[in-house]
Amino acid sequence: MKFRSLVPGLALTLISGVAFAQTTAATGADAALAGPGITMGKTANGPLKYVNIQDSDLVTSKLVGVDVYNKQNEAIGEISDVVIGDGKSVIGIVASVGGFLGIGESYVVLDPSSVALAQDNGTWKAYVDTSKDDLTKAPKLDYSKLKK
Repeated sequence: MKFRSLVPGLALTLISGVAFAQTTAATGADAALAGPGITMGKTANGPLKYVNIQDSDLVTSKLVGVDVYNKQNEAIGEISDVVIGDGKSVIGIVASVGGFLGIGESYVVLDPSSVALAQDNGTWKAYVDTSKDDLTKAPKLDYSKLKK
């Protein structure tokens, strides 16, 4: 999908800018999912600023592909995309569920506030409070219906 290859770069830009708006150090899901208020258009929000990335920061190139687990520590999906609403902030995390080796999988959009991100022995994991069955039954995202 062409869209899937563009989203990590756009989301990286969004998440990299989180440090602009931080007055206190955010951690975990807050650091990864907060948005700096990026505006779509030809006018920037202000003067150019630079950010120092910390080892504990999470960029979307590492977020896409992270396994999603439930409270029983069972892998129930995988993060496959990030949704940015009106070019301003992250409004959804797309998870692929079901299927095998990319065949028969479907996509659901999770509210970022319902996803917790944490490192487990150096590997990022996403945690949600649901079962694999409930996630499979959730409303589906149809990529073919998205405007190009």
